Amino acid sequence: MRLGDATWSDVQTLLNDPIAEDGTRAPLVLIPIGSTEQHGPHLPMSTDTLIAEEIVARAMHLTDGLMVGPTLTVTASGEHAGFPGTLSIGTAVMHDVILELGRSADWAAGVVFVNGHGGNASALTAAVSTLRHEGRHVLSWSPKWPQRADGGAKDLHAGRIETSLMLAIDPGLVRLELAEPGIDADIEELQRVGVQAVSASGVLGDPTGASGGEGDQFITTFVNDLVHAIEAWRPIDPTPIG
Repeated sequence: MRLGDATWSDVQTLLNDPIAEDGTRAPLVLIPIGSTEQHGPHLPMSTDTLIAEEIVARAMHLTDGLMVGPTLTVTASGEHAGFPGTLSIGTAVMHDVILELGRSADWAAGVVFVNGHGGNASALTAAVSTLRHEGRHVLSWSPKWPQRADGGAKDLHAGRIETSLMLAIDPGLVRLELAEPGIDADIEELQRVGVQAVSASGVLGDPTGASGGEGDQFITTFVNDLVHAIEAWRPIDPTPIG
């Protein structure tokens, strides 16, 4: 069920359902978190959002007791400032959004933030820490990017991994004829100077060799990891706070 499609009485019915055999109660609310930011000349601004939503959609079929919450589509993308089209609410505001969303979901058995944008990491970590300290059932999950075979820097942004993911999710949005290799960079440098200072194209990595088949394999790995994380974390005490 999608939260946005439900009525309050639909949600109340779920909360009144008997506790499942595994000791859990529906619903756990999964909130996809993406971004609206440049992804090179060949990928759409919504890349992170579409990836997070695809992972959540597939995870819904692999375990029960889940409800899809609203997607956050404009988040902390300050490192991509200077590229036309990028929107950002900044890390401080993003932290407060996550904090208040978590607090407002006290009716649920728990909240899982499924993050598709690395720039949200610090805001999520801090907000989730506060929510847990307050006694709330909250989990933050992000896909674990695979290391390059040659041991070099990770394919950080709009490179082969994200291009492959988008070819699997919606190839019509990928402009492969415009794809070009970018440069390698580390997270600390990007946080200090921003992406535009080190990559005129906005690409950090190399989209060469990207394929939908490879992207689907990545998605399968990410989804399985998310489901495993949910099952390992799923609150034993299913009683909502509110």
